[in-house]
Amino acid sequence: MKSPICTMLGIEFPLLGFSHCRDVVAAVTNAGGMGIFGAVNLPPDRLEEELAWIDAHVDGKPYGVDLIVPNRFEGKGTALDPERLLGAVPDTHKDFASEVLGRYGIDASSIESGRGEFLQFAENLTEEGAMASLKVAFKHPIKLIANALGIPPDYMLSMAKEHGVAVAALVGTKEHAIKQVEAGVDILVVAGGEAGGHCGEVSTMVLVPEVHEAIQPYGNVPILAAGGITTGRQMAAAMAMGASGAWCGSVWLTTAEAETSPVVKEKMLAAASRDTVRSKSRTGKPSRQLRSPWTEAWDQEGPVPLPMPLQALVSEPALQKIRDLSGGGHEGAMALDTYWVGQGVGLMNQAMSTGAVVQCFKEDFVAAFERLSNFLEMEG
Repeated sequence: MKSPICTMLGIEFPLLGFSHCRDVVAAVTNAGGMGIFGAVNLPPDRLEEELAWIDAHVDGKPYGVDLIVPNRFEGKGTALDPERLLGAVPDTHKDFASEVLGRYGIDASSIESGRGEFLQFAENLTEEGAMASLKVAFKHPIKLIANALGIPPDYMLSMAKEHGVAVAALVGTKEHAIKQVEAGVDILVVAGGEAGGHCGEVSTMVLVPEVHEAIQPYGNVPILAAGGITTGRQMAAAMAMGASGAWCGSVWLTTAEAETSPVVKEKMLAAASRDTVRSKSRTGKPSRQLRSPWTEAWDQEGPVPLPMPLQALVSEPALQKIRDLSGGGHEGAMALDTYWVGQGVGLMNQAMSTGAVVQCFKEDFVAAFERLSNFLEMEG
């Protein structure tokens, strides 16, 4: 396709697939799109293992890495002190999480002793942690590095330029998009509020043309539309509004390769678009996830969520316990089980392989293009 994204990244089809699963990343790349590996929770040695695996399975085709280096979070600018960070988590929040688990027959007594195992997320948010991840990433032949929260720090921009790697940044408002362009990012991932994971409030339908218009005085920086996009016809619509391609995360969660559990996959395949909720209860920043009694409890009766990364130290140990028991058939855990997903889940009604999803995008995109072209045909 004649898209600036295809030219910049050396890909056939301007569909970028974000996933925490290396199998999905490789499959999207091998199908002609570009897989983006979400690395926020991994220590450097694990990241090295995952990227080496991807290298071995894409035969030199392009892929990228996504990190979270937020501009603001609890303890930013100071060295990570595990004891201080764990001590900053109030008993009110830990007790509430345990209480919710107890309602569904889950013993939460073992959670406290293992809470420190979830500090890697906090470590990766720091400059030292982000730098360590970047050093690993740039040892591999990646073609894109993305920052999911805020303007990429100067060291990320300079390292990417040194290695000839494009820099992408996720934005949820017109104002943030302008700041990103002024900072020198190469690609804007314009994510509407329909998106899974961290997202803003403005819908994709409004945000994409708004950002496209706003950045014209700063040069023609390519836009990837994100948020609720699970079909080629939506991708075509976004490109008609000014995008040069699409960035999708949720659509891969029901594929055969995805990291999601069978229980969550079945929930997603049965879910409607209204079965998601945008909440701070998981990370401390607004993120969209599958609605469950766990999310309902936090949003209806729970204490005010803590700032990032403290809230994750409350939620992740409990959610890991839920995942472990859910996989073993525990009915209470199966009810509570949840995962990040966007409103496009209502269109994710059929389980298939990642490669098949990419192919469906291509076919649906062409059909949408032809349908629009028919409206322009002139009668003789």
